[in-house]
Amino acid sequence: MGRVVKASKNHPLNQEEVSLDKKPGKSLWKSTGIAGSMTTISRVLGFIRDIVIARFFGATAGVDAFIVAFKIPNFLRRLFAEGAFSHAFVPVLSEYQTKHSPDELKGLIDRVAGNLALIVGLVTVLSILAAPLLIMVFAPGFIGETEKFDLATQMLRITFPYILLISLTAFMGAILNTFGRFAIPALTPCLLNIALILAAVFLAPQMSKPITALAWGVFAGGVLQLIFQFPFLQRLGLMPRWRVDWQHPGVKKIMSLMVPALFGVSVAQINLLVDTIFASFLPAGSISWLYYSDRLMEFPLGVFGVALATVILPHLSRQHAKEEGAGFSNTIDWAMRSICLIALPAAIGLFILAGPLLTTLFQYGAFNTHDVIMSTRSLLAYAFGLQAFILVKVFASSFYAKQDIKTPVKVAVLALVSNIVFNAILIVPLAHAGLALATTLSAFINAGVLFYLLRRRQIYKACAGWGMYALRIIIANLCMIAAIWFASPGLEQWLAWGWQLRFLNLGGILCLAVIIYFASLYLLGLRFKHITHKT
Repeated sequence: MGRVVKASKNHPLNQEEVSLDKKPGKSLWKSTGIAGSMTTISRVLGFIRDIVIARFFGATAGVDAFIVAFKIPNFLRRLFAEGAFSHAFVPVLSEYQTKHSPDELKGLIDRVAGNLALIVGLVTVLSILAAPLLIMVFAPGFIGETEKFDLATQMLRITFPYILLISLTAFMGAILNTFGRFAIPALTPCLLNIALILAAVFLAPQMSKPITALAWGVFAGGVLQLIFQFPFLQRLGLMPRWRVDWQHPGVKKIMSLMVPALFGVSVAQINLLVDTIFASFLPAGSISWLYYSDRLMEFPLGVFGVALATVILPHLSRQHAKEEGAGFSNTIDWAMRSICLIALPAAIGLFILAGPLLTTLFQYGAFNTHDVIMSTRSLLAYAFGLQAFILVKVFASSFYAKQDIKTPVKVAVLALVSNIVFNAILIVPLAHAGLALATTLSAFINAGVLFYLLRRRQIYKACAGWGMYALRIIIANLCMIAAIWFASPGLEQWLAWGWQLRFLNLGGILCLAVIIYFASLYLLGLRFKHITHKT
């Protein structure tokens, strides 16, 4: 995936060179497949984690408190560690990989590591001290409920060190991604899910407040994820030496890119937190319903959308550094075709099978029929926007690769304001489902404006063949919809079945849908070369 690094005789990179694939279209698919498959393992474990949490804790006030206590550091992770920092760091790191010596590259890594650890460490300490204030800001509806507020504050103090641990993990993962090692960073989140499952099953029964075991699971998961990265960086010879240096030119460049990106890069996450603030005023369980539906939407978003954006960012960054304008545009085109091919049927499947999916995965123990119905309403709204969420990641990465942070920031501001307005309008008639729909509508605004600017600035020019390609995709999706509609019974039947019949029928329907979809595409004349030769 990357340029061959010319290592000096004694440099540790001498034994670990990164080769350039001669067929970037196939290379991007291969890298996306690797990252996606590893992410799939993590997401499956994430579902098992959520099934365990739903089984033991349901959708209660205690779960609401944990979700808020976990969502705050998790939000900062996505906003800062995997958001602003990664999108500022990877383009600069790719530039150093392309244009600078291995020693200069290692010097950048050492100084970024030291500065990052110092900044996030200070933020972590201050945030632990200010935990009650953070709960007031992010869940103001908890203020009048003393027990829930105190529980959320206690758990936030346990979970907040996660932001330091995961920021360093994301830093190391960004290095591995830039050097084409996509599997390890994508597999790393498995450790958090494993830690939470073990905490729920074994630690919770031993504690006076069982729900707090999940907070300790988050902390343990952060430690494990960080340690897991060490040997793989060591093999590349890129294990950092922690040095604080604010005058390094690469550090200055990253900081200048990060300042505006802190807000703009993760507007979807800001929107979700805005939803949490609004939802804190709704009846108990609303935050949990949004959480479980968001988790289902996050599965295809993470397996495909995040993997796609992770793979193309260093690729686009290298193309920008080498001034390959046509290749840059063609990579965006390839990503858009891939989204139409994969994300559109995934969104349709989520929409049609929302109730059966939630019933099969979560409707056990404390998670009752009412919880399924409420979560289904918000999942329908999230599913409608799946493609928009993924397109935002791809289009924003196109600007980040050019080290243009201001444009996505301006568009993010527009999208965030739109989300708040939509929340205020839709929360009364649709309650928590209105908050999910508001997030979806703001994502479409974000993606639409970014696409318009890419076209207007001639960064992206569509490749030939889109008309026939889109027609094939539409017909294949219609065939898939007919198959699902025919094969799936009503929600009442899913609720009546035991878990064995639920999983058996859901698996059969999903397999049927995949076979019908890709068989239809094949019969319509679509071949793999149609989405690989363009890049």
